[in-house]
Amino acid sequence: MNFVGITVVVYLLLIAAVFVMQRTLLYPAARQTPNLAAYDVAGLREVTTQTPDGLTLRHWYVPPAEAGAAVLVVFHGNAGHLGDRVPKLNAIIEAGFGVLFAGYRGYGGNPGKPTEDDLTADAALLLDWLAAQGVPAERTVLYGESLGTGIAVKMAAARDVAAVILESPYTSIAEVAQTHYWYLPAKWMILDKWDSMAHIGRIRAPLLVVHGARDRTVPTRYGRRLFAAAPEPKELFILEGGTHNDLYDHPQVAERVIAFLRRHVPVTPKVLDIRD
Repeated sequence: MNFVGITVVVYLLLIAAVFVMQRTLLYPAARQTPNLAAYDVAGLREVTTQTPDGLTLRHWYVPPAEAGAAVLVVFHGNAGHLGDRVPKLNAIIEAGFGVLFAGYRGYGGNPGKPTEDDLTADAALLLDWLAAQGVPAERTVLYGESLGTGIAVKMAAARDVAAVILESPYTSIAEVAQTHYWYLPAKWMILDKWDSMAHIGRIRAPLLVVHGARDRTVPTRYGRRLFAAAPEPKELFILEGGTHNDLYDHPQVAERVIAFLRRHVPVTPKVLDIRD
């Protein structure tokens, strides 16, 4: 076999290997079980949901400090686990908002293997659980980080919610994959496309997009394009000097998120039940 033939064979083997391993690359799940007691957050507790395919998924929940305040449902990125996001969002908890940290299948000691369809279905179950706790749609805020922005967008397109916050979002995972694997037909190989552009136009809630200007993992151009396709009302905050993983190292990001929440999701007054 000549050099050209060998090159073609090697290239085809590379394509096959990436195709077979793509979900391992997309979901590099942290499988160790995080210790809830290691996080010094008052009221933080574990809750569970049961999936139709027989899995018990663990999530973490801290109720709002004030009855009637918003609750953020946090869908994290593809690395680490839900515990990694507790310190990151502590300023939002301290501001009095509730936070429900979604635990993914296959992550943080949870059973199962993640796919787009399964993570989407699991997210719907978690929102149903929150509603059963007495948190209505007008107090439910969807917060997506990186990979999790795809989940948040799909949920917001299908349900009424109070607001949506997207941190480092993409148009689709297929497009981002093509950017990183430019030497492969990656866009056509992806099984879990997470096509947020196909859903963003159906969001009916106020939207905040936060992105780092120096993000090399999900370049800012993707966040800008997704933002441009979203309906009003919407806000875009590009942090100069911010990268993919350090946005909350800059206090102005948490301040912007908290201000957005207070502006669009005011505390719902408690209705007294007065009987003669």
